[in-house]
Amino acid sequence: MVLPQALKVSIPAIVGQFISLVQDTTLVSIGGLFELLGISRAILANPSFIGRYAEVYLFIGVIYWVFCYALSMGSRRLEKQLNTTH
Repeated sequence: MVLPQALKVSIPAIVGQFISLVQDTTLVSIGGLFELLGISRAILANPSFIGRYAEVYLFIGVIYWVFCYALSMGSRRLEKQLNTTH
């Protein structure tokens, strides 16, 4: 059973890379990915939201934090399930 051992070792690195990829999409939009800062700029261009920069960017920041936190918690749960050394 080599695969469970390999997954246990590689999951933290893979999840870390995926979280970095999610965070870096704000810098480079690759292939039409869902890009939150572009959406926030479009929202701020709407006359109804002029001057509400803090609220929009705070909301986008919370979305990023929740998504990255959920990824890290999922990774921890998966690591616990694959932990063969009790």
